[in-house]
Amino acid sequence: MQSRDTSRRGFFLTTAGLALACAGTKTPASPHVPILVKSLVNRRIEQRIFGMDTVDGAGVSLKRIIGQPALRHLDPFILFDRFHSDDPAAYIKGFPDHPHRGFETVTVMLEGAMQHRDSRGNSGLIRGGGAQWMTAGRGLIHSEMPQQEQGLLSGFQLWVNLPAREKLRAPEYQDLQRDALTQRDLGSAGHATVIAGRLFDATGPVLARVTKPTLCTLELEDETEQILELPNDHVAWVYVHAGQVELCGERVVANTLAVLGQGTTIRVRAREQRAGLLLAAAKPLHEPIAHRGPFVMNTDAELMQAFDDYRSGRLAL
Repeated sequence: MQSRDTSRRGFFLTTAGLALACAGTKTPASPHVPILVKSLVNRRIEQRIFGMDTVDGAGVSLKRIIGQPALRHLDPFILFDRFHSDDPAAYIKGFPDHPHRGFETVTVMLEGAMQHRDSRGNSGLIRGGGAQWMTAGRGLIHSEMPQQEQGLLSGFQLWVNLPAREKLRAPEYQDLQRDALTQRDLGSAGHATVIAGRLFDATGPVLARVTKPTLCTLELEDETEQILELPNDHVAWVYVHAGQVELCGERVVANTLAVLGQGTTIRVRAREQRAGLLLAAAKPLHEPIAHRGPFVMNTDAELMQAFDDYRSGRLAL
């Protein structure tokens, strides 16, 4: 994959096909049918990334995990930020109006409330336990502003790339309050919230996305092992935001993103205390990436066009 970042920022079918037994005078024929076998391969941790302190928007303090020097991109994930503070000065100015083109933004709220507004007239209040999935497509201008003057504001934002053929599609907005997300009680082991994809025999409400994403928050209460299944060819990672876990046989502490290798299963359990994590996976695009500021395109010429469209007022038409 070519990458130009100009910002600072299974199943298999057994080959023992139909065996036809020879019928003798004393032994009846015994046909064999092919057996569909699920090939389970455990994923392993390939890389660990620690959050880098930075400031974005109008002065929001956060940790950048994807989109920093140690991990510029993780196709199709362009950016991943973690915001978490009970100091209003660290978040109160929020993210005023700014443009986007060529990708999708995903905001997941754990605590607090954030108001979304965009140039297409969409508006939504994202509360703790909720999420929003916004497809910028050909372009829009939006804002995300805290709706609290004190208390804890905690959550994540991801940028998920779009393929070349989808970059200029019509924008779309999905407001997902907690009761619209798929909740799974794991008994004494904890709780899962499925936002996109399928886990724990549950399907999240975000569907029909070209990268076929899986996105799930997990709160693990004890050391009961959870086995999560994902497509072998999907890029996958786990971010631990609280506590510590045993992931793929290795200890992972808070504020760590573990990039996982190929495989079909992820094994995870809490270690010694309650743990919180975010699991993300998606089909890679294998396309050139040209990223600068709020735009993600395939070429430098497309980036220049995006900036020109924004300056001339054509971006959000």
